[in-house]
Amino acid sequence: MRVALIESDTGLLTVLERRFVALGWERRLLGHVVAPEQLTALRLHALIINPALTGLDYVAATATALPGLALLVCSDPAPVADRVRALRSGADDWITKPCHPDELMARLEAVVRRRSAGQAPPEQETIRSGELAIRPDRFDAHANGQPANLSRREYELLYELALAGGRVLEREDIYQRVWGYTMARGDRSVDVFVRKLRQKLERVSPQWRYVHTHFGVGYRFAAAPADGALPASTEGAQGTPEKQPERLPSTPAYPLMR
Repeated sequence: MRVALIESDTGLLTVLERRFVALGWERRLLGHVVAPEQLTALRLHALIINPALTGLDYVAATATALPGLALLVCSDPAPVADRVRALRSGADDWITKPCHPDELMARLEAVVRRRSAGQAPPEQETIRSGELAIRPDRFDAHANGQPANLSRREYELLYELALAGGRVLEREDIYQRVWGYTMARGDRSVDVFVRKLRQKLERVSPQWRYVHTHFGVGYRFAAAPADGALPASTEGAQGTPEKQPERLPSTPAYPLMR
């Protein structure tokens, strides 16, 4: 695996260097902001960023330019607003210093593992529900001919919910599936990404709602008309998946709430 770091903490770099060598990973220390074109030439799997050296705008710009690159922010203690901003703009994870190098490595491995697991094999087909078409070949969703322009994390969240076959997934389960490790107490990342996902889906399919909240439990995926009445253009023909995920036995009904 090829990893680059934009970092100036010599102590952290020293201990990480030993672990990279032990794992046989290729590593590259970048002492300054590097343009996306240069990062592309390095053919990286992951990038560790210290926002004190790059600024948070760099995180967003890099995530947009290189959606396939795993991004991990490693920072001194920062306000919640900064952490949320970085995660919303495309960072896969944020770890606060001082941190144990083994935890940083484990988080990096989890991010890369999740991305690798999320790469769709050719046989995976489009999933259709309501007006929405979830495209594993493009890591995006489309409705009415428009792409939702989902980030990789937003796409993985949507795909995992759709594969649940209408079951409610608890927040902890969603976090484990999408982020790749156990959710910390008080972590609101799932709620943040559900909100962003809803906004993007409603922009391309305003007459439908797809991700439903079950308070105190989690979230469920199902196509439902926004006003409770089926749009005239689709009444009687909501569409079917080209390849439906296997549905598990029905579960007790939960009250539908947003």
